[in-house]
Amino acid sequence: MDKIEYRAVIKFLTKEGRTPSEIKQRLDAVYGQSSPSYSTVKEWAKQFRLGRQSIEDEPRPGRPSEAITDENIQFVEEKVLEDRRLKTKELAAMTGLSKTTALRILHEHLGMNKVSARWVPKLLSAIQKQERVKCCTQFLSLCEGRQKEVLDSIVTGDETMVLYYDPLSKRESMEWCRPSSPRPKKAKVSQSQKKIMATIFWDSQGILLADFKERNTTITGEYYASLLHQLRDAIKEKRRGKLSRGVLLLHDNAPVHTAGVSKTAIKECGFTELDHPPYSPDLAPSDYYLFSKLKSDLRGKRFNTDEEVKSAVLAHFEDKTADYFFKGIEMLVKRCEKCIQIKGDYIEKL
Repeated sequence: MDKIEYRAVIKFLTKEGRTPSEIKQRLDAVYGQSSPSYSTVKEWAKQFRLGRQSIEDEPRPGRPSEAITDENIQFVEEKVLEDRRLKTKELAAMTGLSKTTALRILHEHLGMNKVSARWVPKLLSAIQKQERVKCCTQFLSLCEGRQKEVLDSIVTGDETMVLYYDPLSKRESMEWCRPSSPRPKKAKVSQSQKKIMATIFWDSQGILLADFKERNTTITGEYYASLLHQLRDAIKEKRRGKLSRGVLLLHDNAPVHTAGVSKTAIKECGFTELDHPPYSPDLAPSDYYLFSKLKSDLRGKRFNTDEEVKSAVLAHFEDKTADYFFKGIEMLVKRCEKCIQIKGDYIEKL
């Protein structure tokens, strides 16, 4: 709400004979945390009792309004483009303007806001972006005219670490409160050092294979190759006719996935690999959909043994319908379209 409107309310209630404390309570009841502070209410109520009529700010002595000139706007823009991390006080010192004037130029005249950097898996090179566009284009061409058939033939999978305890984030800990309620408190808690690795393969109908690796061991090419053979057996058992129709295997370019023994196992199983660009978790259904939802569900829960973790992971998927899994696979189409649209850069939001 604009400060001028707040002052109008304060003026009206002051003329009604309300005290600053009563006015503050009324403002809090209607506007909650966005209402002005008690000191602000008290100061404006005092001025209105003394006969002030205007709710506008008084003209400030000193620096004239001509400080915002085309030359100053251009100068501020040049300085910010030279160093985008400049602080407002540094910019004001360089330009000779006040901090308020510098901020007005930035926000109102240049349309600029200071934002935090977004974490990405890797700063992609031009060639890597081209490779992402190429893979997305190939996939969309494959789907053309037979999208449902292609999506149903995809089997995708990946590895992920599941923690014994992953605390809720600050955003996830938010609670609904009344303006008068005390603000919730949350102690800082660290992630558990104990974890196990889960390898999960799934398709548009559900989970095909879930395997858990013992702690303090690593996945090798031989181990992954054995999982692929287990995956073939699981498909044969759970998806009658899927092998004969053809399986499109979608996994990333992790070393164990590209090892010679793994490539041999893929051929022996009769799978066809879909091209997946390097450093592209935003184009991997397990990363952008399945694992993110799994970990969100487990976050805040504490486990004591490997068996408890395994049971929790499997329980997460028990009540999920085929529509749930198909949605995750189907999202790949829109993500590929978006990737092409933004010329191979990472997809932030859809």
